[in-house]
Amino acid sequence: MTTMMTGRMSEMGMGGMNSGMMPGMMGGMMPNMMMMPRGKMTMSKIDGGMKMMCSCDDKVQCSMMQNMMTMMAGGMMSCCMMMNGMPMMTCCMMMGMCKCEITADGWMMTCTSGDKSCCDMIQACCDCLSKMMAAGCCCCVMMNGMPVCCSC
Repeated sequence: MTTMMTGRMSEMGMGGMNSGMMPGMMGGMMPNMMMMPRGKMTMSKIDGGMKMMCSCDDKVQCSMMQNMMTMMAGGMMSCCMMMNGMPMMTCCMMMGMCKCEITADGWMMTCTSGDKSCCDMIQACCDCLSKMMAAGCCCCVMMNGMPVCCSC
């Protein structure tokens, strides 16, 4: 049975999958890769939750970031803290109501909840995100799992 599976896998073109590249791919590019806009991110606690602001000096990157936020509006928001390309912590903002607004130089997100326990969780995430950024981590903000902004 093992011989049959190996034979069928090579017939389907799956025998050479260990090389790390798909047939027809140019260079070393991976599928579904894109440039992520970079900006300066700040987080702060507010009554009932937290506020996150991202600003960008580059007009093209700012416009790209704002367009992505507009397209993904209403989706689940999450933040992934990374160090040296490795994820250190992910905070999903599902415990509150997240609202995104476009600003002149980027965007602003507020995540709030009327529930005391949820508010405490949101504010704990704010503290953790802020401290990890201060310690050198990069913050990648995602909507529906799609990265929309990164700040290091």
